[in-house]
Amino acid sequence: MNICVFLSAADLDERYTRPAREFAELIGKGGHTLVWGGSESGLMKVVADGVQEAGGRLVGVSVEFLRAKARADADEMVIAKDLAERKALLLARSDAVVIMVGGTGTLDEATEILELKKHGHHTKPVVLLNAAGFYDGLKQQFQRMDDEGFLPLPLTDLVFFAEDGAGAMAYLEESAGIR
Repeated sequence: MNICVFLSAADLDERYTRPAREFAELIGKGGHTLVWGGSESGLMKVVADGVQEAGGRLVGVSVEFLRAKARADADEMVIAKDLAERKALLLARSDAVVIMVGGTGTLDEATEILELKKHGHHTKPVVLLNAAGFYDGLKQQFQRMDDEGFLPLPLTDLVFFAEDGAGAMAYLEESAGIR
């Protein structure tokens, strides 16, 4: 399975790096491929290292203005012309999407992926990996949107909230018929 992971390129503390690395090892040990932003820094590096060390493949999709930060030893690296093309390529190259902790870029990617799913432009499973309760507020907001009729389909059909990497992987493999 090709698993797209949206996440931060910032250097973060153990609350976030530990669950990210655990999930990365599950990707690699499961024989899956990481499809990610291609960066060789921060949490992106932690995840890519974990996948590669556990035997998984790396498919990076960087963007022209970040080319210098792209991982040199990825199995494949694509350079998009801009962020919009990058998001489209990441989605096109993946079978599932996992959203880890991140800043405004990660939030932009998450909302676009969910909006596309809401409108039927893809049916791929989407998981928000809620490491250290990072997405508790967003989860509450999504639940309010669902409760008050802002979503045309149930929240549970749109996104799965996982508290750890094992829960995220179990959901993805079940969605793909692997389990």
